[in-house]
Amino acid sequence: MPLTIRKAVESDEAALSHICLVTADAGASAQHLHDFGELPGLVYAVPYVRLPTTWGFVLVEDDRPVGYVLGSTDTRAYEKYAAEHWWPNLAQKYPPSLATKPADVGYMKLLKNMHVAPEANIQFSPAHLHIDIMEEFQRQGWGRKLIDRAIAHLKDEGLHGVWLGMDPRNNEARKFYEKLGFKKLEGALDDNQLGLRF
Repeated sequence: MPLTIRKAVESDEAALSHICLVTADAGASAQHLHDFGELPGLVYAVPYVRLPTTWGFVLVEDDRPVGYVLGSTDTRAYEKYAAEHWWPNLAQKYPPSLATKPADVGYMKLLKNMHVAPEANIQFSPAHLHIDIMEEFQRQGWGRKLIDRAIAHLKDEGLHGVWLGMDPRNNEARKFYEKLGFKKLEGALDDNQLGLRF
């Protein structure tokens, strides 16, 4: 079936969560690392079809999402809303005492103390994104097309830049981002905060 890109909707949650899980180990599947396989998606994917300031697009095969680009137009507003309405409920549902695998423990602790964007990122742009594509659909030009769709949306919102944080172990992702023009953010504490102007 031909692949297409459409707007992400709340009914995509399960698919978004699955994509997040099978790309969560530096681009490879993290299924073996989790008993609670929904945790990566609850942090990095599902909120972007649930919370204010968010947007998203999915790459679909026969309307089955196989990749996504998700983000927020106002990261600080997103963080504030999530801190009040999203993370507390999840932290209550997933206490670390439930977990035996280190990756689950890590995510469950994160729910109680979620990281926020460094100020250098916000100075670059209020908008951030996440992008993941299932392995069998990578290296076919769809990543660029998803980023292009995201940029068009952000331009329509009056924005002129976007940033992301990446797993330092994922060298293929770094090459992809650099090829698209992403650069290390000025003032960032490490090389894993990348931004793109448009």
